[in-house]
Amino acid sequence: MSNKYDRKDFLKISSAAMSGAMLTSAGLPKMSFAKKSGRDNPIRLGFVGIGGRGQWHLSSALGIPGVQVPAVCEIKPERLYTAKRWVEEAGQPTPTLYGEDEDKTAFERMCGEEDLDAVICATSWKWHAPVCLAAMRNDKHAACEVPLVLTLEEGWELIETFESTGHWASTVLGGFPDVTLLNMIRQGLLGDMIHAEGGYIHDLRFVKHAPDEEPWRLWHSIYRNGNLYPDHPMRTIMPALDINHGDRIDYLISMGTKSVMLNDYAADQYGEEHPYATKEMKQGDYNASLIRTVDGKMITLNFDTNTPHPRGNYRFQGTKGVYLRDRGTNRIYIDGQSPESHEWEPAETYREEYESPILKNYNPPERVVEIRGHGGSNRQTSINWTNLVEAIRNGTQPYIDTYDSVTSSAVSAVTEKSIAEGCRPVDFPDFTRGKWKNRAPIFSDV
Repeated sequence: MSNKYDRKDFLKISSAAMSGAMLTSAGLPKMSFAKKSGRDNPIRLGFVGIGGRGQWHLSSALGIPGVQVPAVCEIKPERLYTAKRWVEEAGQPTPTLYGEDEDKTAFERMCGEEDLDAVICATSWKWHAPVCLAAMRNDKHAACEVPLVLTLEEGWELIETFESTGHWASTVLGGFPDVTLLNMIRQGLLGDMIHAEGGYIHDLRFVKHAPDEEPWRLWHSIYRNGNLYPDHPMRTIMPALDINHGDRIDYLISMGTKSVMLNDYAADQYGEEHPYATKEMKQGDYNASLIRTVDGKMITLNFDTNTPHPRGNYRFQGTKGVYLRDRGTNRIYIDGQSPESHEWEPAETYREEYESPILKNYNPPERVVEIRGHGGSNRQTSINWTNLVEAIRNGTQPYIDTYDSVTSSAVSAVTEKSIAEGCRPVDFPDFTRGKWKNRAPIFSDV
């Protein structure tokens, strides 16, 4: 299918050899990035958004030797001054505080005024792309929570800004992929990969209707309809299928059910007269999207944050076997090797045998600050932060680079387009503009 969304290259950037320690990006395009000189040169970070995830990341950063936080931006005063206290308790100078402006562009002032290496963005979704663009246009990198973009226009703007400035935007802080499963695939245990299934399956009815929170999550259910949170499952699916690294997404088709559950939940919790008990919700309660790659692989991507259920599972199918992960229970079947024909076996033995060298060789740095806030495991947070800091020091990109970060998040915009056009197939833009053909796989050197 044609890449009708492709735009003309804005600027050719000179190549430079990339160097880096373990966990720096492998197989990324050769770009010229600003490089910190010397291990003793501090990494200076500015934070935008100090909610649950922002607090988690701030406390993580303050625990890393050599990382400084000279500026913090947050529109809620209580969060802003909590961040100020944490920075001071970590023994660092009082940061410059950027609160709410009348025009709500305090982050733009911070990006323009502060001497920073990178900006960490953990705001509500609609501000992710604007914050990252402000950072990149002011000679700073950006590390962002997912999703990085909400529209294709934002995606192309980020790509073009990256290619013209050399400053990247990455969703490296959005979770670490299952690199042990990835190692199984790379070693050929499952054969050639042909299909992956996963999704964001998480009952968030209470979060969307939480009485004490700004209902920005509910806003997306009211006004949008698609597969709205693809990045977490795509974090492992994309490298497993070599998307943007030897293959790319060609097109997708998406469809959703009717919307019932958010209205029912509001009526049950707050009464039938509550405004949200009858408010029209555009987002279907369950979305299923089929994605096909140029090489003929397929992804089944599910999205459901409205119905009562536990978390969902993942399935990776190759020509020699299949791997299933369901709520922490890992199962596997290898053709001609599993002891019982057509029966699952526990995958733990295989996971021990194929444990990723990344995990084997990783020694988390000793932290000096307790990690607080909403986030994943300490080890997962630590390894992402190690990768982020080393990328800044070594003049590389994090393992999930700008092209991959934009591609992963843009899935939501293309699914919205498919549903709006009657659940028809829609071409997926090639944000790499052909570079996918020669980009080495992620983590290819470990």
